[in-house]
Amino acid sequence: MKKVLIVGAGIGGLCTAIRLLKKGYNVTILEKEKAIGGKVNIKIREGARFDLTASILMTPQIYTEIFDTVGKDYRDYFELVKVDPVYRVNYSNGDRYDFHSDLIKMVRRLEHMQEGLSVEYLSFLSKSLEKYLHSKKYFLNEPMTNINNVTNIRTLKKLIDIRPFTTVNNYLQNTINNKQLIEYMIFQSMYIGINPYTNSNLYTLIPAISHIYGLWYIKGGFYKYIEALEKIILELGGKIEIENNVEKILVNNNNIVGVKSNKGIYKSDIVVCNADYPYAINNLIKKTKNAKPKKIKKEDYSCSVFIMYLGLNKKYNDLQVHNIYIGEDFKNNIESPFKGKIPENPSLYLYYPSKIDESISGEFKSILNVVVRVPNLQYKNIKWNKLNIRKLRNNIVKQLKNITGLEDIERNILYESYLTPIQLKYKFNSYNGTAFGLSHKLNQTIYFRPHIQDKDIEGLYFIGSSTHPGNGVSVIIEGSKIISDIICEKY
Repeated sequence: MKKVLIVGAGIGGLCTAIRLLKKGYNVTILEKEKAIGGKVNIKIREGARFDLTASILMTPQIYTEIFDTVGKDYRDYFELVKVDPVYRVNYSNGDRYDFHSDLIKMVRRLEHMQEGLSVEYLSFLSKSLEKYLHSKKYFLNEPMTNINNVTNIRTLKKLIDIRPFTTVNNYLQNTINNKQLIEYMIFQSMYIGINPYTNSNLYTLIPAISHIYGLWYIKGGFYKYIEALEKIILELGGKIEIENNVEKILVNNNNIVGVKSNKGIYKSDIVVCNADYPYAINNLIKKTKNAKPKKIKKEDYSCSVFIMYLGLNKKYNDLQVHNIYIGEDFKNNIESPFKGKIPENPSLYLYYPSKIDESISGEFKSILNVVVRVPNLQYKNIKWNKLNIRKLRNNIVKQLKNITGLEDIERNILYESYLTPIQLKYKFNSYNGTAFGLSHKLNQTIYFRPHIQDKDIEGLYFIGSSTHPGNGVSVIIEGSKIISDIICEKY
């Protein structure tokens, strides 16, 4: 029985462990923190369960498929609830719209906004679904470890059909004739940390898929999914060791030997590294010609996030589960994080699970996460000290008060805390404190993204936001299928 060590208990490490355990491998996960899940984690205060980062669940079949793979019924482990409207969107001018995955409701909403807008929207959805299915089949679900994966005639034809070279903004401007709907879609296209004014229109797939497949909520919060994965791993005979910090991946004659951690030497035939790829190259692996620190430094990286966690003394009926606030001077505040600036009038994502789940709020009447895109730590001009954090906090609260029904929110805050790029760097080993790893620029995607199988070291594999197929919980879950198939085929 081949021994597999997985470095890091993030979503990629956990899902890969389940797939390999089912195939008969001996799997142990080593996690440096007390809690598993990586950035998909939890903050518990006064009985309230704040999801640390991830909150938006699209394409639910991807989440449940891994349970089917091991002969389990996901409903024995967690409960899925469909969310509709998918978003409530508030604009700085006072306008507010609910946008739905229910097609009839969405058509009515759009026709109320502007006559004929639903026709443009339906055309956008149809084209996006075709792009999504092609992207999955020919790119995302392929290993992309060989240049032939990209250069064969069939794949090149599909790449041309997708037409990825127009930017998000330009594509939407040529597709939809409504400023408010465009801003709503542009905001969602940022969810993987790219600048929508300079990057590929492929990322308009995010708002499209949100509406085609709908958004879902896991009762008890997103971390319930991590707890479900942990339970499956233990049921299958896997091991998870927490507070076990891997310091080196051990290699002999370009073959994996095992790892060295703060708790000793662990031998194995295979190592799957779920640590952030740039961190792993810089700190865990003897440098190779294909993965040098200088090359890592020159790559382009995603932005970061600032998240406020609020325990409130009130239930806010004017919020849905997922909410967006479109701030003034939208383009400027969206681009600010990519120019080394904190947005002056930030647009906000508000996650309010208390809308449909009273069990999550603990001693508070309700809980709220507020997310703002901010620069990563490569911009040295920004200091994440108490003074600047307080300044940004006050600016965010000012924007919140602009939302109808939230005018009194500041005096109803019983608890607040923050996540900054500093925590992302030092707690989760995220390079430059990025929230989404390597940027998803076209020249850093598919074959041109770090590979899931190391070219030089036999038995070494990678999974996570900075490797193929890319960032996002559902994408990484799909990546675990690719990596386990490659391992099983080889061994």
